[in-house]
Amino acid sequence: MSGNHNQNFEKAKKIIDEAAKSGVDAIKLQTYTADTITIDCNNEYFKVEVNDAWKGKTLYALYEWAYTPWDWQPKLKKYAESKGLIFFSTPFDESAVDFLDDMEVQLYKVASFEINHIPLLKKIASTKKPVILSRGMSSERDIDLAVKTLKDNGCSVIAILHCVSSYPAKPEQMNIKTIADISKRFDVVSGLSDHTLTNEIALASVALGANIIEKHLTLSRKDGGPDAAFSLEPNELKELVNSIRNVEKALGEVTYDISGKELENIVFRRSIFVVKNIRKNEEFNKNNIRIIRPGYGMHPKFYEETIGKKSKGNLKRGTPLRKEDIVE
Repeated sequence: MSGNHNQNFEKAKKIIDEAAKSGVDAIKLQTYTADTITIDCNNEYFKVEVNDAWKGKTLYALYEWAYTPWDWQPKLKKYAESKGLIFFSTPFDESAVDFLDDMEVQLYKVASFEINHIPLLKKIASTKKPVILSRGMSSERDIDLAVKTLKDNGCSVIAILHCVSSYPAKPEQMNIKTIADISKRFDVVSGLSDHTLTNEIALASVALGANIIEKHLTLSRKDGGPDAAFSLEPNELKELVNSIRNVEKALGEVTYDISGKELENIVFRRSIFVVKNIRKNEEFNKNNIRIIRPGYGMHPKFYEETIGKKSKGNLKRGTPLRKEDIVE
């Protein structure tokens, strides 16, 4: 949900409604205030000069605009769970971890921008709850340190989301082949936190092994808001979920078995057929037998060795040729 509620509690509930209707598994908030994440200062260090969605604002003004009031969050958790959703959040400081722990959230998210906040990672890990970690802007060394910190301080279940911290991100930036490598390199569940404007990247990521997909949701991009420009609308999210479920079904498992539906059609493969009336003791040749559809006759691999052999009896055009029809 991020800040797409635009400080309207009823809109936040409607976002949860649409998330539930789309078929997602979980909805995530962010837990911070402007004061827990920065200071109110407008010198050059605190002005946002990148990312079109936020350019020109001070950090303090941006976070005042985007934050989710803390008194909403227990109510939103109860509401989301009544809709069958897992509810969790991204804490941005140690007090937020305590607040969320009191709410009995099941897991935590670590934002890309907080991956270097080692005291925060230690605090989150001390709850011994699962953690989803976004790796935007992080090198392999950064990720190693974050994972080690979490594991050393009590967190045993970690997922890492490949992420490009660009808002919106372009397809050519994504390098989603990294998703499979993350899983192998760090021995974790991997996924994608996706800030691109369409669904293709997320779908391709599932095919590449992503087990978690994170997308921003808004009721309408026209509503504006801190993340609206790179968020999905409800119909787009529903389409994404349906497509992901189909991709999951299609991935299946490694198999060379012939499925039931394929077995129905196997009769339409080629086989050896009599294509001209043949008399007893007449030789088979390329004019009176052919490899054609359907598949009721002998396997085509026997065609060449059959040429020149003789027929045991009279054979009518359109008859599938079988071994018992051949004089050996």
